[in-house]
Amino acid sequence: MAAATAATQGENDGKSAPYLTALNEEQRKAVMATDGPVLMLAGAGTGKTRALTTRLAHLLFTGRAQPWQILAVTFTNKAAREMKERIGALIGESVEGMQWLGTFHSIGAQILRRHAELVGLKSSFTILDADDQIRLAKQVIEAANIDEKRWTGRGLAFVIDGWKNRGLTPDKVPANEAYHFAEGRGITLYTAYQERLKTLNAADFGDLLIHNLTIFQNNADVLAEYQNRFRYMLVDEYQDTNVAQYLWLRLLAQKHKNICCVGDDDQSIYGWRGAEVENILRFEKDFPGAQVIRLERNYRSTPSILGAASGLIAANKDRLGKELWTDVEDGEKVRVRGVWDGEEEARIIGDDIEAEQMKGQSLSDMAVLVRASFQMRAFEERFNTLGLAYRVVGGPRFYEREETRDALAYLRLIRSADDDLAFDRIVNKPKRGLGDKALQVLHKIARAQGVPLMAASRIALESDDLHAAARRSLVNFVDTIDRWTRDAKDMAPADLTELVLEESGYMEMWKNSKSPQAPGKLDNLKEFIQAVSEFDTLEGYLDHVALVAERSEDTGEGQVWLMTLHAAKGLEFPVVFLPGWEEEIFPSKRSLDEKGNAALEEERRLAYVGITRAEESCRISFAANRQIYGRWQAAMPSRFIDELPEDHVEVMSEPGLYGNAAADLASHSSFDGEKLREDAYYDNPGWRRARAANARPRTEPPMIEGRAATVSVSAPGHSNFSKGQRVFHQKFGYGTISAIEGQKLTVDFEHSGPKKVIDTFVNAA
Repeated sequence: MAAATAATQGENDGKSAPYLTALNEEQRKAVMATDGPVLMLAGAGTGKTRALTTRLAHLLFTGRAQPWQILAVTFTNKAAREMKERIGALIGESVEGMQWLGTFHSIGAQILRRHAELVGLKSSFTILDADDQIRLAKQVIEAANIDEKRWTGRGLAFVIDGWKNRGLTPDKVPANEAYHFAEGRGITLYTAYQERLKTLNAADFGDLLIHNLTIFQNNADVLAEYQNRFRYMLVDEYQDTNVAQYLWLRLLAQKHKNICCVGDDDQSIYGWRGAEVENILRFEKDFPGAQVIRLERNYRSTPSILGAASGLIAANKDRLGKELWTDVEDGEKVRVRGVWDGEEEARIIGDDIEAEQMKGQSLSDMAVLVRASFQMRAFEERFNTLGLAYRVVGGPRFYEREETRDALAYLRLIRSADDDLAFDRIVNKPKRGLGDKALQVLHKIARAQGVPLMAASRIALESDDLHAAARRSLVNFVDTIDRWTRDAKDMAPADLTELVLEESGYMEMWKNSKSPQAPGKLDNLKEFIQAVSEFDTLEGYLDHVALVAERSEDTGEGQVWLMTLHAAKGLEFPVVFLPGWEEEIFPSKRSLDEKGNAALEEERRLAYVGITRAEESCRISFAANRQIYGRWQAAMPSRFIDELPEDHVEVMSEPGLYGNAAADLASHSSFDGEKLREDAYYDNPGWRRARAANARPRTEPPMIEGRAATVSVSAPGHSNFSKGQRVFHQKFGYGTISAIEGQKLTVDFEHSGPKKVIDTFVNAA
C-alpha cells in the first residue's frame, strides 16, 4: 500500500522511511544512490543482501518505479524468493507484479518465449536439462561418425556450454577453437547441435541468454522495448557473471543506466565455470560516472579473522581494494598448525571438534572446508571412528561416489566370485563389448542353474549362447579376474588395487574422459589407493569400508559440515577448520599448470573465502607428509600461510617438525616462509622415514616462481610420452612435445604457442 500511495503522489526522497534505521552509513548511502550506475562493493559478512533488498524496497516506496519496471537478477531461485519476502516485510505488504525478479535463466526464458519466432523457435519450446543436453550431444557425435568412446557427449556438451557462457554462437567461435573437440570438428558439431535443437523446438540453459543476445542485437525495436521497460536494474553476485550475462546486462542498461551491481571481486572463485572477475573490475569503465560504494563493516567475524583474510588477499594485484573491519571485541587469533601427516591432521581436527562439543558448541556450528573432494576421505573415516555425526555438502560421501563404488566392486569380486552386485557393476565398465544382450544371457543361465554370475559366465563360455565378440570379451574378463584373485594372495592390497585399476582400463577411461569431473575422479581414485594402503589384507579393508560407509545420523546434537571451499561460499560457521594448506593441494597444482597467475589469484580468493566463513575461530593446518599411491611425499606449507599477517596468527607445530624455522615462526621472531620451506626440505623427519623405506628423494628442492615446491620423496613419476611426439590438448589443440620433466610436459602448440601441461591432460595425436 505504501508503494502505491507514493507512486500516486510522485517520487519522494524516503529519507524518513523506517527501513533505513537498520542500516549503517555505507549501506544507507548505497540505498539512497538511486540515479545512475552504482557498484556496491560488498565484502564478506557486510550485510550486502540487506542493502540490496532495502534499495529495491526504497525504489518502490518512493515511487521511482513500479514493480514491473524493475529488473532484479539473482543466481538462484532461493535467493529470488528470499529477496521478494524481505521486500514485502520492509514496506509492509506482499510485493505483487515483480515478474522480472529472478535468475538470469528464468528471466531470459520469459523474454525468449515472447520472441521465440525471431530465433526460429515456437513459444512452446522445451528447455532441456543437463541429461537431455548430453544425450543430444551424443546423438550429434554419432551422426557425424565420430568415436563416442573417445569424444563423449558429456565432453561436447561441456565445450558448447563454455562457448555459450562467452556469448559465442557457432559463427562467432574463433576458428582455432574448433580443435577443442574432435580434432578440429568442434564448431561443426556445435552447428549441428544447434540445428538439432531447433528441429526439436528446444533450448538448453545456455540458449536462454544466447538467444536473448541474438534477438536484441538483430531487432532494435525489441531491445528498445526492454530498455524502456527496465527503469532500474539490480544485480546480485556480479563477480560471478560470465561473458554472456555481462553482455545481456550491458545491452539492457544502456537507456536509463540506473544499474546497481552488488558483488565482491575478492570472492570471485568460479572461473572454472565461466565466471569473469574482469566484469566487476571494469565496471567503472563500462559505466562512466559510476559510484563505487564499499561495504566494509563486517558483522560476522572477529578482528583477527578479518585481519588475516585482508592481509592474505592484499597479495592479489587484480582487485579494487577494500579493508574489512568490525567493532566486536577481539577473539582468538587464526591458528596455523603443522602436523606429521594427513592421518594426524584428521585425528587432531576430530579431537578439536570433540573438545568444542564438550564446551557446549553444537556440531552443526563447526565445518571442515577442503580444497578438493578427495581430502574428505580421511575426515569421514575419523568422524565415523569417533561417532561424530557429519554431513557432506555438494556431493556424495567418499564411499558413495561413482568411481569409489566402481573400484570397490572390482575388489569385492576378487574377494568373492559370488558377489553378483559387484559383477553387474563392473563387467562392462569400462565398456568391453558386454552389452545388455550378453548380460541377459548370463542372468538367464544364473537363474536356471542357481549359480552366481561368475559361474554362469564359465557355463556360457562352454555354450553357443554368446556372439563371438562378446565371447572373446567375456573370456578376457573371467581370465583377468581369476589372475587378480591369484595375485591377491601375495600382493599388498594397495599394489593389487593399483594393478586392477590400471589393467582394467578404468583409470585410463577417466584419463581419456573430456568430462569436467574427470580430474576430480582421478584424484579420488588416488585417494582410494591411499586408503587401501593402510591395511595389510584386502579382507580387512573391505570389512572396514562396510563399517565406515554407514551413513551417520543426526543424534540431535547436529552434524559437522564437511564440504569443499567452493560449496561453502555464502555460508558461515562459528568454528571453521581449513586443512591441507600445502603447495600443490592449495593452491592447486593443476590450476596453476593450466592458467598460471590468473589461477593463483583465484586460488588466493578461495583461501580468503575460506577464512571469512569463520565467525569465532579459524584453524588452518598443513601436513609435513602425504601418501600418494602408498608412497610418502614430503609436503611444503602453502605459500598462502606465508602471506597471513603475523599479528593475527598463532602458529603451532609438532616439535622438530620443520626444524628451527618452526620455533622462529611460533615465537614470531621471524615469519620467514622461505626459511620454513628450506628447513622443511632438508630437516623434515618425513625424509628420514622415507629413506628408511628405500625411497629416493631429489637432491634439491624444485622451484615454482621462486618458491620451493612440494618435493616427492619417492622416485618422480615419468611420463608415457616422448620428446618430439605430437599430442592433442582439449583447450590448446595440437602441438609437439619439446621437453619432459616427470609428468609435466612443455608443448609447442600450433595455435597457442608453448605451454606447460600435465601429461594426463593430453592425448597422443
